[in-house]
Amino acid sequence: MGAPENAVYRGIETRLLDGELVNFNVAMEGARGASDVIAYARCAAAQYALIRGMGFARHVRTNVTQQGGLWRADAVYTVSSALPRGSRTIDAEVTVADCTEQGIPTV
Repeated sequence: MGAPENAVYRGIETRLLDGELVNFNVAMEGARGASDVIAYARCAAAQYALIRGMGFARHVRTNVTQQGGLWRADAVYTVSSALPRGSRTIDAEVTVADCTEQGIPTV
């Protein structure tokens, strides 16, 4: 699917909540729907994991809002060096490569 043609990525704010629990706030314009801004947050989480020397992330929750064409996602992930338990895990290296291929920024 890739990034929307008219997407404007407005940045990523990262906040360490506790140990391996990280909050990502992202904003973008031109999203086709919630899935685009959720993908942006997932890309941010994957890159963060790699920067911290971790190989994996697990999605905890994401809240999405939209107001006046600006989409925001408030997402929480855990990052770890070992594959975490659960079905909502991502391989950070594979995800970052996919994000790059789709034109979704990671930082």
